[in-house]
Amino acid sequence: MSQSFNYRHLYYFWVVAKEGGMARAAERLDMAVQTISAQVRALEQSLGVSLLRNEGRNLVLTEAGVAALHEADHIFALGEQLPQRVREAASGRTLRLNLGISDGIAKLAMHRLLQPVLDEPHLRLLCHEGEFQPLLGELVLHKLDAVLADRPAPPNPALKTTSQLLGTSAIAWYAPARWATAARENFPHSLAQVPVLLPTEHAAVRARINHWLEREHIRPHIAGEFEDSALLSTFAASGMGVMPAPASLGAHLEQTCALALVGTTPDVHEQFHLIYSARKVMHPLLTRLLAAGADETLLD
Repeated sequence: MSQSFNYRHLYYFWVVAKEGGMARAAERLDMAVQTISAQVRALEQSLGVSLLRNEGRNLVLTEAGVAALHEADHIFALGEQLPQRVREAASGRTLRLNLGISDGIAKLAMHRLLQPVLDEPHLRLLCHEGEFQPLLGELVLHKLDAVLADRPAPPNPALKTTSQLLGTSAIAWYAPARWATAARENFPHSLAQVPVLLPTEHAAVRARINHWLEREHIRPHIAGEFEDSALLSTFAASGMGVMPAPASLGAHLEQTCALALVGTTPDVHEQFHLIYSARKVMHPLLTRLLAAGADETLLD
């Protein structure tokens, strides 16, 4: 960042963008229009781009201005949280853990992997579900303490992240009552006759499942694909088709979704990785998770 960059200038620009003009911004800030205008021009000079332009009588954002406003929204949202965060830290009563959860990963498995920290008496757990790459971006910007995902971070030195495998679980196949008998007959080749529900391609385990199906010369009858694992099990429970899931979750799927075990594929595994910033000071709860995850077959 340029040494001439000034957050006060950014704040004035942010108010102008939010209020839709210099005059309304000046009224909100109880300052002269000329002062506000000078502050915004100073910001544009420090950034080397124009953030606002005149269209007739209206002041509108340039493309660079839209990008600047987006980042300013994040910056000032964090600023609003600062007093509360500082008071929580000073009190010593609250321990926040801000986690990103990859949307394709089995949520119940995540709950089990987090068990080592859930008994923390003053824990305040914040979970944000999203796609893998955007979550990594949030981690790099230190908006998250860690990301739980079905794959390690890519080998990119610029990311400055570290990945550790917390657990693995073999994949098994589960069916609602209407398809259980047919699915068990001649399994796994029965998957070419019964309707099959799969995670979408964005889930890392999908590539492993595809490779296994190709190796077994099975062309599955795909009735649906789902990004969210909870949605996948919901549609399977409704009777739509047979689904793959970590074998470690079999008891839960049987009890809560009425899904019966059809068969297992012990050479296909779902992986659960903890990705965190490679900085020297680590969140104490992440240290606990990493110690618990030393056994990579934790879920089986």
